[in-house]
Amino acid sequence: MKSIKKLVDIFIFILLTVLTQVGGLIYLLSFVIHSFIEKRLKNKIYRTILKFSSFILLYIIFTFLLIPLLAKPYGRVPLPLTETNHLKPFTYLTYFLNRHYVRPELKEAAMNAANQMQIKFPGTTVNYLDGNFPFFNNFPLLPHLSHNDGKKLDLAFCYKDKQTGKSTDDCPSMIGYGICEEAFPSEKNTADFCAEKGYWNYSLLTYIIPQGNKKYFQLDNERTKEMIALLVHQVKIGKLFIEPHLIHRLDLHSEKIRFHGCQAVRHDDHVHVQLK
Repeated sequence: MKSIKKLVDIFIFILLTVLTQVGGLIYLLSFVIHSFIEKRLKNKIYRTILKFSSFILLYIIFTFLLIPLLAKPYGRVPLPLTETNHLKPFTYLTYFLNRHYVRPELKEAAMNAANQMQIKFPGTTVNYLDGNFPFFNNFPLLPHLSHNDGKKLDLAFCYKDKQTGKSTDDCPSMIGYGICEEAFPSEKNTADFCAEKGYWNYSLLTYIIPQGNKKYFQLDNERTKEMIALLVHQVKIGKLFIEPHLIHRLDLHSEKIRFHGCQAVRHDDHVHVQLK
């Protein structure tokens, strides 16, 4: 039984570390509290509930109070938890998993773009998706290949409600990824091209994320194009990745706008922006 428990603990440590970077260490730290609980409570059910609750409480304290302070020496700051300067996380899960850290210059650029979007399109809120973990360069933020230095951030597209034709700040996917703006027959289909080249991972999320909401949304070309323009016009922004057929469809013109390559995942469900 002890060996099985150790294996379970190792699995939980690895899983929490992969998902949140810091969760594994917080889990180990919670063992100190667990040992105290073991000594004080005889009821196994109560012990289990209290252990789980103590870990969650410890995780919340670190995530919301301590990690933002500890991340500063690494040149990273948290993006806002609630709508600030018209920028917000699409899902609070991003914040809870500590995937919302960026360099101060990138935070400023995202907020500048969101503010200007609000001026041009009143009522618009820009949704951010994955940023980076709070600590260390080259620590992978899976499944991304490059979100490891605080310089990268994904932003959701802007959409319209397909039934009403009105703008919405919602997205078809529950996580912001995986429901894509497919290429028209007349457009270059990079997804098919990459699949033919053997990159099975390129469209993987489209098979994992439920596609049922897709029929309720349509890409807001005007607002999405403007958001991209506002981003690439900022001096500190070095690159922006989006799918080639959308570069053509949205009539985008900038040396900063590029194809990300087949080794990544497709970018017709979000925009990837990064510092120089």
